[in-house]
Amino acid sequence: MSILDVRNLKKYYAAHRAVDDISFTIERGSIFGLLGPNGAGKTTLLRMITGIFYPDEGQLIFDGKPFKAEQDILHIGYMPEERGLYKKMKIGEQAVYLAQLKGLSKAEALEKVKQWFEKFEMQTWWNKKVEDLSKGMGQKLQFVTTVLHEPKLIILDEPFSGLDPVNANLIKEEIYQLAKRGSTVIFSTHRMEQVEEICDQIILVNKGKKILDGKVKDVKQQFKKHLFSVQTAENVTIPPSSHFQIVKAQGGERVLQITDGSSTNQVLEELIRKDIPILGFNEILPSLNDIFIQLVEGTNAVTRSFQQQPA
Repeated sequence: MSILDVRNLKKYYAAHRAVDDISFTIERGSIFGLLGPNGAGKTTLLRMITGIFYPDEGQLIFDGKPFKAEQDILHIGYMPEERGLYKKMKIGEQAVYLAQLKGLSKAEALEKVKQWFEKFEMQTWWNKKVEDLSKGMGQKLQFVTTVLHEPKLIILDEPFSGLDPVNANLIKEEIYQLAKRGSTVIFSTHRMEQVEEICDQIILVNKGKKILDGKVKDVKQQFKKHLFSVQTAENVTIPPSSHFQIVKAQGGERVLQITDGSSTNQVLEELIRKDIPILGFNEILPSLNDIFIQLVEGTNAVTRSFQQQPA
C-alpha cells in the first residue's frame, strides 16, 4: 500500500518547466531515493510534496486521500538542504518549540526531545545556541527536529552533509529503524553510493522530467552489460570463445562479456571443458553512479541536439 502517489505533477516558472509531468508511487515503510543533477527539479518537487509550493497541474495522494497541506503537513517531517534553525535560540528550547508546531503538547514535546537528545548524546547541548554548533552538530539537531514527532513521511535532503563517519552511521541506522517502525523516507542526495546502500526504490529526474524509476535491484538488472568476473590463478590463459570476449585482464581476474545468445551455463561449461581452474565467478552489475551518468548525459545530449536544429 502506498503512502504517496504523485500524479502528473507540473510546476512552471514562465518558460522554465521545473517539474514537467512527473508521476511515481512510494510504498509505505520504504526508503525512496530522489536523484538528479543540480537544477533537475528535485527541490521544487519536494516543496510541492510538503505543501510549500502548489502544483500548476497534477495531484498528490497522501495516505490514500488527496493531499491537504494544512492537515497533512503534521504527518510529514522535512529536513531541507538549506538549514532552517534559529541561530540565536537555545537548542533545547528550539527543539521543544518545533515539536509543538508539529502538534505535540509541551509535555509530549519535552519528553520526546529528551529521549532523542539522550539517544544522540546531545544532553550537554541543551543551553547552547545554534550559532555555536559545528555544521555536523547542527545537522544532528536538524535531523532530530525532523523526526521526533514520528511522521508518516520523512523527507531528508542531503542528511549526511557535514557529518563525520561515526555520526553519519548513527543517522543511517536511525533511518533504517524509522522505516522498520512504519515511517516512509524520501532520501535526496548526490552521493550515489549512499543511495545504493540505503534505498529500496529510486526515481531519477533531469530537466524537470522523470527519466527512470523502479526498485534498485531491478534498475541495476535493467542496465547490466552481461559482464562477469572470473577468478583464476595468475598464470592461467583463457582461450578465445564464441560465447564471450575478455574485456579486462588483471592478475588472476578476467572480466568476460557474454555475447548475445549465449548463457552463463555455456560459458561455465566451456571453461570447465578446457580445464580452466575457476576460483570465483560473479556477475558485475553497474553501479547507480554509472547508470546516473549514462542517463543524465544521454538526456542532455538529446536536449542539445534538439536545441541546435534549425527552426
